[in-house]
Amino acid sequence: MTNLSPAAQTILNAWESEWSKGSLCHDQRSIAAVLRAAADQVVPWKPEPTEESVGSTIDFGYAWALFSKANDVRQELFAIADELEDLDD
Repeated sequence: MTNLSPAAQTILNAWESEWSKGSLCHDQRSIAAVLRAAADQVVPWKPEPTEESVGSTIDFGYAWALFSKANDVRQELFAIADELEDLDD
């Protein structure tokens, strides 16, 4: 078997975890799990920047803009996953 990067292995593990729960008839749950795992790999959660955490070497406005955009992308991926999970209800 090909060695996967840690990020790819995490995503595969999320999918396999859902698959092993008998989710064959609920593929959307597997897709949602993969989306959440991908979001965690691509846009990992980070606390809001503060002026203290940013320090004087980086412009605080720039750090906030980067945080905000990353958080928006993360939330969009989670919203898609939530939608897919709600299909079972």
